[in-house]
Amino acid sequence: MKYQTVIGLEVHLQAKTNSKMFCSCSSDYFGKEANINICPVCFGLPGALPVPNEEAIRKCIKLSLALNCKINNNSKFDRKNYYYPDLPKGYQITQSDIPFGEDGYVEIEIGDDSRRIRIKRVHMEEDTAKSIHEGEDTLVDYNKSGTPLIEIVTEPDFQTVEEIAAFAKRLRQIIRYAEVSDAEMQKGQMRFELNMSLKTPDLAAHELPDYRIEVKNIGSISVLEKVIDFEYERQSIEIDNGKKMISQTRGLKNMSGETLLQRTKESADDYRYFPEPDIPPIKLDDTWINEIKESIKELPLERKTRYLELGLELEQADIFIEDTDRGDWFDLVCQEEGSNDTKIAKELSKWINSDIAGFVEKRKTSFEKMPLTTKDFLYLLNLLLENKITGTVVKKVIEIIFTTGKAGAEEIIKERNLLQITDESELEKFVDKVISDNEKVVKDIKKNPNAVKFLVGLVMRESRGKANPNTTEELLKEKLDL
Repeated sequence: MKYQTVIGLEVHLQAKTNSKMFCSCSSDYFGKEANINICPVCFGLPGALPVPNEEAIRKCIKLSLALNCKINNNSKFDRKNYYYPDLPKGYQITQSDIPFGEDGYVEIEIGDDSRRIRIKRVHMEEDTAKSIHEGEDTLVDYNKSGTPLIEIVTEPDFQTVEEIAAFAKRLRQIIRYAEVSDAEMQKGQMRFELNMSLKTPDLAAHELPDYRIEVKNIGSISVLEKVIDFEYERQSIEIDNGKKMISQTRGLKNMSGETLLQRTKESADDYRYFPEPDIPPIKLDDTWINEIKESIKELPLERKTRYLELGLELEQADIFIEDTDRGDWFDLVCQEEGSNDTKIAKELSKWINSDIAGFVEKRKTSFEKMPLTTKDFLYLLNLLLENKITGTVVKKVIEIIFTTGKAGAEEIIKERNLLQITDESELEKFVDKVISDNEKVVKDIKKNPNAVKFLVGLVMRESRGKANPNTTEELLKEKLDL
């Protein structure tokens, strides 16, 4: 690239709470009739006083801790003043100079390399209303106004689209693991604001460009990537043409990532921040902070390390980290007696991520609700590793359990006599029949020794999957003098 990108992110996240940030109105607005979850506090009417939502603050602190931030014991709320139709009070209650969390980081991996993205601050505020543009008219739904919103601000540490995508994915995982929000982007629960500029070769290594382009309300990781590509091209052309770059706020034109100028960028002075007069300063007790810290469960990076130590491949570990339903079931199997062997863990992972995931999808169920128990699955896998049944039989038994909805792999194996045939005299009957029925293949087999695999498959079919494939192949080679 001709110019080096300098990118920072602001991530807006709706905290999962029952009520809004400063009143008792329901925060469940998605799909609801417009303007039903509103009250005098939402609109800042005279005499209506805001009361901070303790659960929202708790979740903000929990996420701050999960992002390795320092927690400020003494904090406060501030007023950010600006006028826009989606801001009914004419100001937003937010945090300016003393956020709940600051100076944290997120670990990301790019290929075989890993690095830290610094988190500047994590603060609490209220969301705005939703504007709906219909032709020349703009309608406003205030149900969303006042929803608890956590803002995560990074340092300008990103240089590539790959880093942005890796960070966004890891951050969403951490948010979900910490149970702070569902972070469903299609519902607007997690949104990005991009801050991007281009560094010209004349700037020293420690110097940053003197301008910043902000792009607001980006609702997906894929669109975020498109915006970065578009902005790099647009800003490069302007710099090449000798144009003086100034800070701007831009909006999305469409899902292609194209941006449009909205206004020149405001400074903090434009918002006239001052301490929120209706909410006293907030003091956080160390005991309460430690209680929140202890409630944080295993986070994605810790889980990934544990899986890799179990011997799983990187791709398998990543699937379990992203699909927690699947990963949790794998963990339950690993808790069964006799499953702590590396070989077994790898085999478990392979089957869960392929055949069992396929059964779950086909039957439109979940790992948590499916009829296959961890005990039955481990029993089948151990028989497979001991060469007492084949993979075909494993699939057959699992299909029976999914079809009937009843557990009991051991009973199914016994009732249907599905244990492998290892007795050579019994196996020889199937081998002789396959050789007799396939004279042409046998005649040409020395020209194509791989054809023996075809014959093994025929023996497996004749024996309904009960023949031991290794013993079968040895027996065929012996009889065909290969």
